[in-house]
Amino acid sequence: MNLIAPLLSPDNVLVDLDASSKKRVFEQAGLIFENNQSIGRSVVFDSLFARERLGSTGLGQGVAIPHGRIKGLKDATGAVIRLSTPIPFDAPDGKPVSLLFVLLVPEQATEHHLQLLSELAQLFSDSAFRERVAEATDAAAVHALFTTWGTAHAADQRRAAL
Repeated sequence: MNLIAPLLSPDNVLVDLDASSKKRVFEQAGLIFENNQSIGRSVVFDSLFARERLGSTGLGQGVAIPHGRIKGLKDATGAVIRLSTPIPFDAPDGKPVSLLFVLLVPEQATEHHLQLLSELAQLFSDSAFRERVAEATDAAAVHALFTTWGTAHAADQRRAAL
């Protein structure tokens, strides 16, 4: 089952963003959520930076999952940002990041929040998926990859088993 698909609006996918730092990426994420979900950009920025101060949300392999808790948010929401040029992100492998899934969850979210992070980590551990996202020509193609991942992943696994 794809827990990510319901969180990701097509308007929340941004490809080839030119950003020079985490700060700039978090500012852009704030604008995305402000424009599309009416969540204040400074609230988003502050939440993401507060979490990042606890430790990098960089996973490695050029991927990061910045996430934050938002007071008053009813349901989790997400955004995908693909950068035109990778930026330093203090990832465990030391590699710069070019693909981010920004996850916002309600302030009291617990189990669901962990399930979402787990699914995102599983999704990003799929090297073929990361390559398809890197090669996607536009935001609509990236959105389709994220929203169909569970189905496509299961089909790939069935083919590999045959």
